[in-house]
Amino acid sequence: MSAEQRENLDAILRQNAFPFDSDVSEQRRLLKELASTQPLPAGVTVTAAALGGVPTAEITVDGVEPRHVVLYFHGGVYVIGDAFQAADLAAQVGQRTRAKVISVDYRLAPEHPYPAAVDDALAAYQALLRGGTAPSDIAFAGESAGGALAVATLVNARDHGLPLPAAAFAMSPYADLTLSGATMETKRAADPLFSPEAFPPRVADYTAGQDAALGLISPIFADLSGLPPLIIQAGTHEVLLDDAIRLARQAATADVDVTLDITPGVPHVFQAYHAILDEAAAALDRAGQLLSALLASAERVTA
Repeated sequence: MSAEQRENLDAILRQNAFPFDSDVSEQRRLLKELASTQPLPAGVTVTAAALGGVPTAEITVDGVEPRHVVLYFHGGVYVIGDAFQAADLAAQVGQRTRAKVISVDYRLAPEHPYPAAVDDALAAYQALLRGGTAPSDIAFAGESAGGALAVATLVNARDHGLPLPAAAFAMSPYADLTLSGATMETKRAADPLFSPEAFPPRVADYTAGQDAALGLISPIFADLSGLPPLIIQAGTHEVLLDDAIRLARQAATADVDVTLDITPGVPHVFQAYHAILDEAAAALDRAGQLLSALLASAERVTA
């Protein structure tokens, strides 16, 4: 692993800092512009589709005969991003798990505050089940807000009496919208992407007056009992590090099989930089191996 790679990435992110303090429409415009300059890797195909009335992006990788389905939730603090912009990172997960990835284009705040994203995520999962996909062949995955939404959808599905997928993989989950994590301050200087001040306006957009401590908004406060295995990854250079640690603790306390995988010296959703950061590719490899094993194990149990 290369200290030089980590330092170069940190410098790039600081020099090209995304203006998280600007208004939502400007953030969306800039993110779309940024995404348009980053073409998908060769061999990745993205097709518009829908599940349960919710728009999706179906992502396939050449040479991968899909054995499973990964239902993927993109990040963006519930106000920016979309299913297509997440396609590169989602494809990395699909490639490593020999899965077709369905990235969910859930509705965004402030136009569609909570519970729109949660409702859309559940509707997409229900439609996948109704379409005949066995829950043992499904894994959830997501980054940042999408990582938390993956866990919230497990809780929501359980509470609706639905069969649960084989596992879920959350990268740098944005799992506490009360913003009470200690690393909000202790990692302030180390985080090249976010300052703690970036979050309160976006929390207000999403919660729209609802209690941010609700379990489906902030899964660190949810009852996680009965959930399938969780894989949670984070970096030590992110203000949201404590979200990942406390989410893993909440899961472990509820007797959930949880793997907490923390990589030193890397930023929020560092896996997105897999092309230039050895640690990112290695973390994706670890998660892919574990997800594949959990899917195989779930298949054997239901066979």
